[in-house]
Amino acid sequence: MLALLWGSSFLWMKLALGSLAPLQISLVRTFFGAAVLFVVLATARMTLPRDRRVWGHMLFVALFGSAVPFTLFAFGGQTVDSGVSGVLNSTTPLFALAIGLVLGTEKISNLVRLLGLGLGFAGVLLIFAPWQAGNSIASWGAVLCLVGAASYAVGYSYAGRYLVGTGATSTQLAAMQLTTAMGMLVLALPFGGLEPPHLHWVGVVAVTVLGVFGTGVAFILNYRVIADEGATTATTVGYLLPVVSVLLGAIFLGEQLNARVVAGMLVVLLGVALTRRRAVPAGQDVSPNETRDLVKR
Repeated sequence: MLALLWGSSFLWMKLALGSLAPLQISLVRTFFGAAVLFVVLATARMTLPRDRRVWGHMLFVALFGSAVPFTLFAFGGQTVDSGVSGVLNSTTPLFALAIGLVLGTEKISNLVRLLGLGLGFAGVLLIFAPWQAGNSIASWGAVLCLVGAASYAVGYSYAGRYLVGTGATSTQLAAMQLTTAMGMLVLALPFGGLEPPHLHWVGVVAVTVLGVFGTGVAFILNYRVIADEGATTATTVGYLLPVVSVLLGAIFLGEQLNARVVAGMLVVLLGVALTRRRAVPAGQDVSPNETRDLVKR
């Protein structure tokens, strides 16, 4: 379910681009997503936390975990196939590990993880193939998607460190994040989101599904993955996401991936798998928080 929700978001985003500008898509999806979450909160008779410290941390998470990547992937989707967008999104755990190494919150416990990090970024290089003149994938759109993946890593690594264990539920945190991101996107509209939309039923349905299911429902599950899920489940979702995005793009949009891009995707996933290798003593389970950097969008 998680892989389907996250993996299909690139298809819905691509379809929505026929009716709305990238910034408009980001704003509308956060609106519908937040609406779903507030319905859930109202049903459970819960309100948003009032802790200023939590809201302060949420400003950072909403910016890098929602507003920026939502917009970058929407802009990137104008020139990049939805399947490729999903593949580039799968690099988020690699960026999370790299960021953790720089900040000192992650350590290379064995050479296998270091090899995985190198392989993962080698796979990205294979996908971009900058040595091939006229390669359509090596475009600014693909670069924006890659920066969006890095932004997700920043946002959710920060969330796992400062928001898990605050006493707020996953639904409350998700509602806070989307509400804050929505405010940021409203402020950004004058910079590219005020043009009249060209509404068509396909685009309207796509952005609605993207907001309700790919954002609202997914964000609830997103925080549960950060706080509750073990390594096996979270890792499986990460591997399935690009596969889902590629399959949906091929089936519904007629997208075609050449052998080089497919090979690059497999190398990226192998790299991600190797970075998951940890030296865990026999009989000891991997703690849930060790997988907090696996979440995606």
